[in-house]
Amino acid sequence: MKILLVEDSATLRHAMSHFVRTAGHEPVIAKSGEEALQIIEQTAVDLIIMDVEMPGLDGFETTRLIREWLGDHWIPIIFVTGMSEDESLEEGIDAGGDDYLVKPVSQMIISAKIRAMERITDMRNQLATLNRELKVLSQRDGLTHLYNRRTFEELAEKQWKIATRNKAPLAVLLLDIDHFKQYNDYYGHQQGDRCIQTISSVLAKCVTRPDDLIGRYGGEEFIILLPNTPEHGAHYIAEQIRKSVERLQIKHRASPSNTYVTVSIGGAALNYTTGTTWAHQVGLADKALYTAKASGRNTSTIQSADPHGLILVVDDDDASLSLISDILKGHCSIITAKSSEECMELAQELQPDLILMDAYLPGVNGYETCKSLTSNLETEEIPIILTCQADSLSEVEEFAAKAGAKTALLKPLDKHKLIDKIGRFISPNSLSLP
Repeated sequence: MKILLVEDSATLRHAMSHFVRTAGHEPVIAKSGEEALQIIEQTAVDLIIMDVEMPGLDGFETTRLIREWLGDHWIPIIFVTGMSEDESLEEGIDAGGDDYLVKPVSQMIISAKIRAMERITDMRNQLATLNRELKVLSQRDGLTHLYNRRTFEELAEKQWKIATRNKAPLAVLLLDIDHFKQYNDYYGHQQGDRCIQTISSVLAKCVTRPDDLIGRYGGEEFIILLPNTPEHGAHYIAEQIRKSVERLQIKHRASPSNTYVTVSIGGAALNYTTGTTWAHQVGLADKALYTAKASGRNTSTIQSADPHGLILVVDDDDASLSLISDILKGHCSIITAKSSEECMELAQELQPDLILMDAYLPGVNGYETCKSLTSNLETEEIPIILTCQADSLSEVEEFAAKAGAKTALLKPLDKHKLIDKIGRFISPNSLSLP
């Protein structure tokens, strides 16, 4: 082991270093608590032997700081002190020590203590290894070793949030083995399991990027998440999988549509996640899978699933309208109005999911229009975001609150802030496939 000796006495450092080397270990020397902290930050050690009485940081305070720095990573710490009172022992244990030696320390005693701590460390390491293995087993499907459904969903939600933060495209594929019940009935469940294992190995070969996720979603159903993948990329991967399975030529004499095992694949691909959810996209992929099966199976159907929440943009400046349209392109559908009267008419007729309204530009009295919208039974539930130029956001937010708007944004508009704000209010229930 690499053992850190924290001792301010040169004589004791020399003696303790000799004891550690004789026991077959490597000593690392610190002359003070401060130096010990620096070593811990830079060097991995397996055991610490800590003098209690030191100038500056004493052994107890140094140990508290080490425990705080290491967090959940445990290293055994043995205190060495000239004090033998019970209170001192109790304080050392409370500080984070694991054992206590009273000076003078013999080579036999310290060697025995090191062996004891070494055994404890080995047992903890073995337990940590077993826990890691159990965690992996709990995340994987027993038959295919792909992610099980629960773990896949957890990891997919994380990837979804990353895609939302990065404004990146994302695709999800659902895959089903065609006529698998007939295959199981004809060839038996053991052969059916081997078929599922073979298909899962094909998926692993076709879906290889580090952030891609593959899971077993049901008996013969698999799910794949493809981050940073637009519609054409999803279609390419789906076809690679379908053709690879077909090339296996696994006989399926009970299939009413093919003499070999085939798969059907449905997918949903979107360029932005604004205004929709992961669960909604899986539902769209499931509908696409149904379409693939209805088309005769052994095919893939990928549909664009960009969100189509409707936003009414109210502004009488053409440059502002053009800028907002460019920012929101692909995130949602946009209609525009240049006056309060037009805004009220469109809001009542179309019931948009959100209204983005300028507060001060000539021809648009944003404050009064906002008050009118929020007091009208037909439009009172539509969230409103006010935009205007001002010295501070708090000033605009205060104004917006008085007008009845949900929130506010400063002009000139920041692309990412605008999309983030809109994403909080657009309802996934308003979305549909184009």
